[in-house]
Amino acid sequence: MITGLDHVAIAVADLEAAIARFAEDFGVPLSGREDVPSEQTSTAFFPMPGTRIELIHPMNGEGPVAASLAKRGEGVHHLCFRTDDIEADMARLKEKGYRFLSDAPRPGAHGTRVVFIHPKSAGGVLIELAEHPEEGA
Repeated sequence: MITGLDHVAIAVADLEAAIARFAEDFGVPLSGREDVPSEQTSTAFFPMPGTRIELIHPMNGEGPVAASLAKRGEGVHHLCFRTDDIEADMARLKEKGYRFLSDAPRPGAHGTRVVFIHPKSAGGVLIELAEHPEEGA
């Protein structure tokens, strides 16, 4: 079951400049950074009450975030919903006609398992589902 908004991801061309903007200019504390090889991204996290902002940047200039930046430029990339049972939510949403970008969850940041819903089946919005290890079935 989807239990809340996990994060809002923002694609950035210059990760260091974006970190400085959020941390120094806006005063939002940086809680950490992590590379996510399965998604070819480098990330930085900024906690907000009840959720967080995730800056995403392509590792080695490659991968889906690089393609997104080339096509759309910087900005909101996706919304991520937290789930306590990713397989059950995938099955339920597939029955409703949603398409996924992969057949099974993959490793994500913070030890999560993640899967993305194709934006064409979600009103043009890229949606990620994330199951955290402590919540998994």
